[in-house]
Amino acid sequence: MSDLADQVVARVVPMFTAEADPARAEGQRAYMRDQFPYLGLTLPQVRKMSKTLMKSVPPAGPDDLREIALRCWEMPAREYQYFACEILRADALGPSFLVTLRTLITTKSWWDTVDPLATRIVGDLVRAHRSLAATMDEWSGDDNVWLARTAVLHQLHWGVETDTRRLFSYCTAQAGHRDFFIRKAIGWALRHYARTDPSAVRAYVDAHRDALSPLSVREATKHL
Repeated sequence: MSDLADQVVARVVPMFTAEADPARAEGQRAYMRDQFPYLGLTLPQVRKMSKTLMKSVPPAGPDDLREIALRCWEMPAREYQYFACEILRADALGPSFLVTLRTLITTKSWWDTVDPLATRIVGDLVRAHRSLAATMDEWSGDDNVWLARTAVLHQLHWGVETDTRRLFSYCTAQAGHRDFFIRKAIGWALRHYARTDPSAVRAYVDAHRDALSPLSVREATKHL
C-alpha cells in the first residue's frame, strides 16, 4: 500500500463530497444512461480540485498513480474515475503502465473515461515509447469495443507525427464494425487527421467509401 495513495484518497473523498449537488447528479446519471452514480460535480470542478489536491502532496510516481487510479476505479461515484484520468500523466509513467491502462479501459467502460485515457494518456505513452505500437496493433483487432476504440483514437493529437499506415489500417479493419462507438471513433480520428493532411483523408474515404459506415464517412468529411 502506498502512503501517498492513502493521503490522496483520504483527501479527495471529503473534497468531492463537500461540493456534491444531488440535483445535478440525477441529470448526469440520466444523461449517461444510468451507467454510474454521480456526485453532481462538473468536469471543470473536478479538474480544479484535482490540480489543487495534487499540488498539496509530494509528486506521485508510477506506483502511486497506479494505486490511486485503481482505488478510484473501485469507488462508485463516477467523478472519482474522472479524477484518476486527470492526474495520470504519461511523462510520469513507463511502458509497463499500459497494463494498468488496459484494466482502466476495460473496467467501468464508457466513452467518458475511455476517450481521455485513449487520446491523452495512452496516446502520449505510445508516442514516447514507440515499441508500444505493437500493443495498439493487437488492441485494434480486439473483441473488446473499448480497446479497439482506444487503438483507433490513440494518435488523435499526434498531428504530423501520425503513423498514417496504422491509422488507415485500423480504420479499414474495423470499417464494417456494427458498434456505434467504433464507427464514431473511425470518423473522429479521420476528421481530426484531416486538419493535418486533408488530401490524404479525402483519398482514403473515397477509396473506402463502400466499406465505411455512413456515420464514419459523415464524421470524417465534416470539415473537408
